[in-house]
Amino acid sequence: MMIPSKRLRFLIFVPFLLGGCVWIEDVSDLRSFVAQEKQKKSVKVEPLPEFKPYHSFVYEGASMRSPFKPLVSIAALDAGDGVVTQGDSGIKPDVDREKTYMETFSLDNLSMVGSIKMSADGSRWALIRDTKGEVHQISIGDYMGLDYGKVVAVNSDNVELIEIVTNGRGGWMRRPRSVVMD
Repeated sequence: MMIPSKRLRFLIFVPFLLGGCVWIEDVSDLRSFVAQEKQKKSVKVEPLPEFKPYHSFVYEGASMRSPFKPLVSIAALDAGDGVVTQGDSGIKPDVDREKTYMETFSLDNLSMVGSIKMSADGSRWALIRDTKGEVHQISIGDYMGLDYGKVVAVNSDNVELIEIVTNGRGGWMRRPRSVVMD
């Protein structure tokens, strides 16, 4: 005789279902285990790090002039010989002139250590120390520095120069500089 499949399944699963419903009267071992675990020293968990709040930044320079655009429009200048040059202002250093000893040093490496006023004509000399520790006399009209710097004024606490440097557009421009007293 054959048992229908539904009945067979019911008879197989009923013992498994009833096995999970076992009631245990004595739970003293479970209570002793829980008591032992509670008596153990607990490890303190470090608190989470405090995160700093994010402060947003609003860029307000979008309405300003771009630093990559020139202030004045650069117009191509015709030199008269048909050659178009940009930014040629007519200023050029005298490359045929023989450079002086003081033109072998950068102005950043020179320092003024004093000045001498000549009482006869009222002119003033500046005393400039180079990187070798030597002191040199400089007066108006002398040259110093790597960028064709010509001394235009000697004061008691500084020397004023006008340098001729490239303007970045194929020409030259004048730039004022000074060497101050230490």
